[in-house]
Amino acid sequence: MAEYRSLRERYSLLDICRTPDLATEVTLQPVRRLEVDAAILFSDLLLPLEPLGVRFDFIHGEGPAIENPLRTEADLDAIKRFEPREALSYVLEAIRQITRALGGRVPLIGFAGAPFTLASYAIEGGHSTSFAHTKALMYGHPAAWHRFCDTLAEVVGDYLAAQVEAGVDAVQVFDSWVGALNSADYREFILPHTKKIFDRLACVQTADGGRVPTIHFGVGTASILRDLRDAGGDVIGADWRTPLDEAWERIGSDRGIQGNLDPTLLLGPLDRIFAAADQVLERAGGRPGHIFNLGHGILPSTPVEHVQALARYVHQKTRS
Repeated sequence: MAEYRSLRERYSLLDICRTPDLATEVTLQPVRRLEVDAAILFSDLLLPLEPLGVRFDFIHGEGPAIENPLRTEADLDAIKRFEPREALSYVLEAIRQITRALGGRVPLIGFAGAPFTLASYAIEGGHSTSFAHTKALMYGHPAAWHRFCDTLAEVVGDYLAAQVEAGVDAVQVFDSWVGALNSADYREFILPHTKKIFDRLACVQTADGGRVPTIHFGVGTASILRDLRDAGGDVIGADWRTPLDEAWERIGSDRGIQGNLDPTLLLGPLDRIFAAADQVLERAGGRPGHIFNLGHGILPSTPVEHVQALARYVHQKTRS
């Protein structure tokens, strides 16, 4: 959106994340323009890495870059635990400001990265296609790996609990790169740690004594959707590679599902976008528990008008 790009001409991504007034403004921008049903906290899933002792920055056109990637057992053991309410207080202040600004108009979704995705960024040094360094440590030093992921799970669980205390209405755990694992490896190396996060959230009460809904999101997870369900989440995300009804069958009808339009379709003509949306909705079959969404993040080159048109179309098609 032009209003976001205007801010990015003056501020870096991390500047916006670390400045509550700016994070509030960027969070509210899609709510004003796109007729979405919820606001999503503007933040970055890598923010917990720095207080852990893993410094990073964003390189223009390339994405996140870790200053000193973790490559040895000693590196994994050297990370420092921290109190999210102190080290990430700027995120919590942004949440408080956003909830005041929203005034109950739409709910606010908070989020954090899951252990495998955080670990892979910290170990690879940035984005990867093979995750060779990550898997080498995982297979070669399993005890150190589990200690590392256990720490990540504790920090992320506390961080999300703090977001709930600050006022978010739901939380999403992003495991963007977990599709790089098969089912056996996921269950051995990741599931216990991700489950620890969801178990922690189950014990967190909102101000009115309730519990926030939880969403568990991954990409390329067709073969491990049942495993993601076992790790936790009231709603499981499904990407566009698996038809929504097939994904839901694997997840189980007692859980909700989020998805699953291919984000690149928004680069095409409106008639194709609407036809694809119809297919997603038909496969959902009007059953309760479906959150219509993209199967992954929106692309920067996407026309805003196409997103606006899609939101209106889905609302129109699903109103009873």
